[in-house]
Amino acid sequence: MSERLSWGFALGHQGLPLLRQLLERGLIDRIATPPQGDRWQDGELQRLLSSEWTRCRALVAVGATGAITRLIAPHLEHKTSDPAVVVIDSEGHYAIPLLGGHAGGANQLAHAVAAQLGGQAVLTGGSASSQRLPLDSFGSSWGWRRGPGPWDALMKHAAHQQPVAMSQSAGNPRWQQLQGLPSASSNPQDPRLSIAAERGREGDCSWHPPCLWIGLGCERDTSLSVLERGLRQALDQQGLALEAVAGLASAERKADEVALLHLAERHGWPLRCFSSAELNAVAVPNPSPVVAAELGTASVAEASALLACGAGARLRLEKQIVRAESGERGAATVAIAQAPEQWAPQRGTLHLIGSGPGSLALLTPDARAALAASSVWVGYGLYLDLLEPLRRPDQLRSDGQLTLERERCREALELACQGLTVALVSSGDSGIYGMAGLALEQWMALAEHDRPAFQVHPGISALQLAAARAGAPLMHDFCTVSLSDRLTPWEVIERRLKAAAAGDFVVALYNPRSKGRDWQLGRAQELLLEQRPGSTPVVLARQLGRDEEAVSLHELASLPLEQVDMLTLVLIGNSSSRVEGGCMVTPRGYPGAELS
Repeated sequence: MSERLSWGFALGHQGLPLLRQLLERGLIDRIATPPQGDRWQDGELQRLLSSEWTRCRALVAVGATGAITRLIAPHLEHKTSDPAVVVIDSEGHYAIPLLGGHAGGANQLAHAVAAQLGGQAVLTGGSASSQRLPLDSFGSSWGWRRGPGPWDALMKHAAHQQPVAMSQSAGNPRWQQLQGLPSASSNPQDPRLSIAAERGREGDCSWHPPCLWIGLGCERDTSLSVLERGLRQALDQQGLALEAVAGLASAERKADEVALLHLAERHGWPLRCFSSAELNAVAVPNPSPVVAAELGTASVAEASALLACGAGARLRLEKQIVRAESGERGAATVAIAQAPEQWAPQRGTLHLIGSGPGSLALLTPDARAALAASSVWVGYGLYLDLLEPLRRPDQLRSDGQLTLERERCREALELACQGLTVALVSSGDSGIYGMAGLALEQWMALAEHDRPAFQVHPGISALQLAAARAGAPLMHDFCTVSLSDRLTPWEVIERRLKAAAAGDFVVALYNPRSKGRDWQLGRAQELLLEQRPGSTPVVLARQLGRDEEAVSLHELASLPLEQVDMLTLVLIGNSSSRVEGGCMVTPRGYPGAELS
């Protein structure tokens, strides 16, 4: 199956830097440039569109909306086949989904483009303006695939705020917590929306979560047509939708089977292969001594389908044998298993977001783009509150408690394994006393084929902002130490403080003092005073990046411990740090050192 690419082009050369940013971030696959010079000549863009229109899944165009509209008008065919088109102005301030807003994914692409460029997505569709959940497109961000149905009629019905009959028998049900859902109807005459592994009834609009795994065993060099026919017959027998298939599963001995590989590639599915020991550990209804003698396991199709689905799976179809017909080779066994909710790690992504100290102005473009792409935000409630102005109605917020970091990581990772794009939010930088390390440890504990994509996005840490507010205190070697002994024994923390004092580092203290831990900061003060003078400057930076921000300068010997809490960062200078004019500076070199 040839992949449909996304293109970007600009009517003027000034738009090329914007497109290069989008290319670097993977929001477009290619940039179209004029064959000669820096301007398009008469007819060149039209020839490009004629060549690529039907093979393109999305176009991002830099230029005037009217000019782009006239340019693409001759190529318009139907909303189900035309590519998504997003127009951005030459400064990158606005991203406008011109075509294919819902089903084509232009709305989502516009949000991603705007987040990357620091601009604003301008959506003019009815669902966006009235903050209704776009029933014909929201499922894509939950890892689902859309089935056939009278979607136009459903959307018109919802636009008039009329109730919709909704049912769900598969997939994650938490989408029902989203804003803008239509009221539920029990009237059989109203449009119906089903979320299921089964094909919808005639007249239904259906979303199909990736909850089915197809187990396949086959003779060596079996024809692709045999596998394809067996797959279709198995689904038809149970009334299951092809769109609900998450992937194929088989034995390790079949990992290089050409037909299996081609079948997976044709449908864009992963192929997961299990060892004989793994397959033998699964109880199946139809073990085969013949298969056991050949492959060392009594089941391939049934056992591999169940394994691929994970815990709680059930067989929807016991193994069926498919034999070659005229002109074909080989034979195959087919079985279908269903996961309890959905299971498609290869479709999912876990973004580790560092939200910065608190101000949206200090959120990095990289983190902002990842938030825009995520369908679920997981994090401590206070941190999510700070990001709330960026959250759209189609994005689910999942609040966690402050001390339950492992549980938040587990929730976010499980959602990503189900095929969702998930943002796990920390304050500051997620890789500095944040969630990135804990989440990565849990990710590493998964089997390799059960790991979703994992990406860490940097944020501005409290250390950086405190230094910026105070002047330039980090111009020489520095270290950070957390005074929380919840995860680190105090003996280890004290040893590190002594080493930092002896090494004359500038020291940043995180988690310095709480109601239950009110003596540790005083002990840290004592240890540092053993190695440096009482006049050493200290910065207390509280609620950085927020309305209540307060930054003050003190001396180490007279540090007002009672003013410090868990929302404060304590920054202690080294022996050469000094204060002048209300600013703290640590010289780049010690006295006597030569500076280049």
